[in-house]
Amino acid sequence: MRKTSDSKSCPICRKPPSVEHAPFCSRGCKDRDLLRWLGGGYRIPGPKADPGVDSEDHEG
Repeated sequence: MRKTSDSKSCPICRKPPSVEHAPFCSRGCKDRDLLRWLGGGYRIPGPKADPGVDSEDHEG
């Protein structure tokens, strides 16, 4: 069972968050999270998109 204080901790290292970098504890954890986003670390599995189809061309 998870402690309720875990939900208020830094999502990277689980230390208490700082007001300046919330919800992270430091600039380092904030930057590490950004690098995961930029590097594709937070992907949702699914079928590959067809590169020949523009999603804006579809209505529906």
